[in-house]
Parts: sequence; structure tokens; C-alpha cells
Amino acid sequence: MNTTFAVLGLSGPELMLVLVVILVLFGAKRIPEFAKGLGKGINEFKKASRDVTDEIERAGQESSAPPSNPPANTTAQSPSPNLPAPKA
Repeated sequence: MNTTFAVLGLSGPELMLVLVVILVLFGAKRIPEFAKGLGKGINEFKKASRDVTDEIERAGQESSAPPSNPPANTTAQSPSPNLPAPKA
């Protein structure tokens, strides 16, 4: 936890000052509401990223799997009725 605050350049007293200012600005009743909204947002983000990852994996599995019904060979079919018959 100390490394996170060290990256932000905050020591113990500075962190306490920031928390007190937040408490004064928003009040004790609003902070749990913010935390709840933040938690919901994080959960939605995780769910969306899981869905995208699953979709990518499914697409990769479908493209690497052999086709279940290979297409019919169209070159061996009889000529179209609109074309003249081949001359023998």
C-alpha cells in the first residue's frame, strides 16, 4: 500500500489531510454513496472485460475448428441452361 501512495507522492500526514478535506467537502453521508457507485462501476467494467475476452476466445475457437459441413463442389455440376452445350 505504501508503494501506491509513494507513486502519488503522498506520505502519512499528507494522506490524512486529503482524507479530511474530502470528508469536509462531501460530508460523511455522501462518501459511502460515492464508494458504492465506484464499486458498481468497477464490477460493470470487470463484467464487460470478461465478456469481451470470452467473445474473443469463442471467435478464435470457431475459426480454428474445421467446418462441420464442407461446401459442395460447384465445378462438378452440370452446365447452366443459359450456356450453350459443349461441342463434342
